[in-house]
Amino acid sequence: MKTIKTGTVNSKIKRGDQVVFIAGKEYARYDSAGKRQPVRGKVIAVDARNGKVKVEGAALVKKHVKPVPQMNREGGIREQEAWIDVSNVALIDPDTGKPTRVKYEVRDGEKVRVAKSGKVIPIANVFGKKEPKKDKEEKTEE
Repeated sequence: MKTIKTGTVNSKIKRGDQVVFIAGKEYARYDSAGKRQPVRGKVIAVDARNGKVKVEGAALVKKHVKPVPQMNREGGIREQEAWIDVSNVALIDPDTGKPTRVKYEVRDGEKVRVAKSGKVIPIANVFGKKEPKKDKEEKTEE
């Protein structure tokens, strides 16, 4: 019987990161000149528990959708991204633009992701972080 994993699982690839394929079907893409051009794209979803990611515009599959009149949903064939194993993609180094591995370091008292070149990989603002609210006292002083 399969054991069920519990707890949180961390992934070094986060949503909003730029990645390049280093293996698989999307790695063996060729341009019109006959040169191999692996697909590059933005990560749109991460399933850290199963070690899978979805990359924008890569590994497109067709899904047949039934119409649901109660929800005003049309039927037809829809294309969507499939889950890809995280080992098939690598993060793009912000310094060189090439695939890189990631390690964690503590810099200025903050845990950050660092590429092989030593450059800090910024965290993408996919959730739209807001500035902290000002107190009522600060508003009256202004």
